[in-house]
Amino acid sequence: MSPKVAHNHVRLPQDLPLESGQVLPRPAIGFETLGRLNADRSNAILICHALTGDQYVASPHPVTGKPGWWTRMVGPGLPIDPERHFIICSNVIGGCMGSEGPASPHPVDGAPWALRFPVITIADMVRAQAGLLDSLGVETLLAVVGGSMGGMQALQWAASYPGRVRSVLVIASAARHSAQNIAFHEVGRQAIMADPKWKGGAYGAGEGPAKGLAVARMAAHITYLSEAGLTAKFGRHLQQGNAKSFGFDADFQIESYLRHQGMSFVDRFDANAYLYITRALDYFDLAEDYGGQLAQAFAATEARFCVISFDTDWLYPTAESKRIVQALVAAGRHASFVELTSPFGHDAFLLDTPGLNEVVDGFLKAVERTA
Repeated sequence: MSPKVAHNHVRLPQDLPLESGQVLPRPAIGFETLGRLNADRSNAILICHALTGDQYVASPHPVTGKPGWWTRMVGPGLPIDPERHFIICSNVIGGCMGSEGPASPHPVDGAPWALRFPVITIADMVRAQAGLLDSLGVETLLAVVGGSMGGMQALQWAASYPGRVRSVLVIASAARHSAQNIAFHEVGRQAIMADPKWKGGAYGAGEGPAKGLAVARMAAHITYLSEAGLTAKFGRHLQQGNAKSFGFDADFQIESYLRHQGMSFVDRFDANAYLYITRALDYFDLAEDYGGQLAQAFAATEARFCVISFDTDWLYPTAESKRIVQALVAAGRHASFVELTSPFGHDAFLLDTPGLNEVVDGFLKAVERTA
């Protein structure tokens, strides 16, 4: 039987201070919950989503109708189980699925924030999540879990709120954005801003820079895959047998696939939100506030950590995960690490990757036994 999912929308009771020095007035937060908080409030798990994700972790997406983005991991009998856990997943601030973002109405005039929206960081996203948990009466998390950008939020939780987290599960992530990561994001942002329909960010609803956003998605999507996976799935296969158009239509199957990914993305995502969230990722460097010493970011936490990487992930390669683990060991923290084999590249954390569910399940049950 499918778990009962509660979709909610709250406005935080207080303004949210941001790292930029600006303040976001009582931001709205869209989120979903599964399961129930137990009597001693010790079974809450916060799931943090990736760049293009949202709160619909285990329920159909309201725009696309597709299943939740992590139904392989979240559900009855699965590692994150609503029969054992109270599961929370919120849309990050800066997003476009119910949380305060550039498409939200500005509190003064009701028009979209657009580029009036302040630039945010991963730490700001986590601060908003902490406010949400306060409103839900959740003081301590059994675990904070995330893949990709979600993993960055999980690491930030350990640094910003060391007393509120019992365990941290980081999958296919990094403690900072590399120059290569920033470069790919800049290509995407420039594609959006070069689209005439962007209009300096002041486009109307349904009238945004669809072509620019689609190209940004196409460029990013390449980084989520592996060369071996692309070759196995598409190779150099043509769309029409052996027929070449001798033009610039989608001759190759991989071209058609990327165009489909790009155009389907614009139906569910806001272009300005893409600008803001990619900028938040680019600014992320957890060691920056600790004199460049990553281990110091973990000095105050007693949480147990599990770090997972994939051998074909070149966006956040295993070396980045090992850097996190080395810092945890230097800080004297309890850390587990595993590199899993997968042909799927970075997207392996979302797909049916052998061993992933077993590692997550084993880690969470070990944390529960130490309660």
